[in-house]
Amino acid sequence: MLRVLGVLSAGLTLAGLAPAAHADPIYPAPDPDPFYAQPADVADHDPGDVLAVRPMPPLLMFPETAVTMVKFRSTSSEGGPIAAITTVLTPREHQPGGPLLSYQHIINGLGAQCAVSRVLYTNDPNLQVKEAVALNVALRRGWSVALPDHLGPNFAYGAAKLGGQITLDGVRAVKRVPELGVADSRVAMAGYSGGGMATAWAAALAPTYAPELEFAGAATGGVPMNLEKMVSQLGWQPHPAFGLAMAAAIGLEREYPDRLPISTQMNGAGLAARNAMANGCTNEIMAIGAGHSAREFAAGDSMIDDPTARSVLRENSLELFDGVPNMPIFEWHSASDPLIPVDAIVNTDNRYCAAGVRVDADVNPSPEHLSAAVLGLPSALEWIDARMRGVPAPTTC
Repeated sequence: MLRVLGVLSAGLTLAGLAPAAHADPIYPAPDPDPFYAQPADVADHDPGDVLAVRPMPPLLMFPETAVTMVKFRSTSSEGGPIAAITTVLTPREHQPGGPLLSYQHIINGLGAQCAVSRVLYTNDPNLQVKEAVALNVALRRGWSVALPDHLGPNFAYGAAKLGGQITLDGVRAVKRVPELGVADSRVAMAGYSGGGMATAWAAALAPTYAPELEFAGAATGGVPMNLEKMVSQLGWQPHPAFGLAMAAAIGLEREYPDRLPISTQMNGAGLAARNAMANGCTNEIMAIGAGHSAREFAAGDSMIDDPTARSVLRENSLELFDGVPNMPIFEWHSASDPLIPVDAIVNTDNRYCAAGVRVDADVNPSPEHLSAAVLGLPSALEWIDARMRGVPAPTTC
C-alpha cells in the first residue's frame, strides 16, 4: 500500500472550501456473477463456514494445477457477517495433507474486477498476477495455494483488520472442503505491502479470532504498521501516487461509514475524483490521482480532533494492537522505504520479540518499497519451506 491515507489526512486536518454535506460513501458496482453475491442467510453461518464451492477452468500461468473457488462466511471490521471468496490452486504434485500456503496478494483497487479471483482470469495485461513465478515455485513443491480476496465484498482498501479476518476464515474454509485435501495440512501465510497487512493482521489475530488453527509461520513484507503515523507524516504537495492514498480513504469509509465519513469532507473536485475511481484498479486509480494532492480535494476540518475518526486509524494500526502472533514470523522491509513508517515496523518486531515470538527480521538493501518485495520474496519462500518441513524457526531477536 503506497502513500496510504493522504486524502484522509486532508479530511482530518485541512480547512478550505465548504464541505459536501450529506455526501454518502460510494460503494463498488456489484459483481454480475451471482457467485459473489452476499447470501440472505449469511448471518446464520459461523466464520469459516463454506457457503459454496465452484471448480474453475485451468490457467496457463499455473500449469497442471486445478483451480477451485470457495465462498465462505467471514466478519466485517465492526463484527457483521459477510461472505468472502478465496481461490485455491491445487498442483498435480499435491498429496492429501500436503502444505497449504495462504498468499495475500497486493490488491490496489476499489472495484470487483480487481479481486484476485477475477484477476486470475482477466485478459487485461495490467492486472496479471505478478507473483506467478514465485507461486509456481510453491506449487511445484506440492503446496496448495489459497488466494483470498482479502478486501472483502465492498473492496475496503486500507481496512487492515478486515483483511486479517478474511484470511483466517479463508484458511478455515478451505480446510473444510474435502476434495481440496488440506484438512490436515501444515499452513503458512505470506504477503507484501497491502497483502502483508492482511497477513500480519491474520498472524496477530489468530490466537483470539481463530484459536483452533495452527500455523507453521507467517512471512510479512513492507507492512504499513501504523496508519496514524502515516497520516501525520504525509505532506500536502502533489504526488504521483496520490490516487492510492485517496483510494485508501474511500475504502476505509466503505468499511466505517458512520465513524469515518470522509466524503463529507471533500469538495466538488474531490467528489468527482472519488466517483471516477470508485471501481478502478491500480492503473485507473493512479492515473486519476497522479499529480494531485489532498489540498486540492479537501473541504473541511471538522474531523481534525474527532476521537471516533482517529479510533478507526488506531484499530487498523498493528503497532498499536496488543495481540501477538502464536507462530514464527519472517518480516522483511527496506530500511529506507519512503512510503511507510519503518520505525513502526521495528517497534512491532521488538514488541513481538519481547513477548517471546520468534521473529526473523530481514532488512534488505532496496532503497524503496516495490523493489524490496522482489528482493525479499525468495528468502521469504525459503523460510516458509523450512517451516513447512518442521525446521525450528531462526530468530534475530
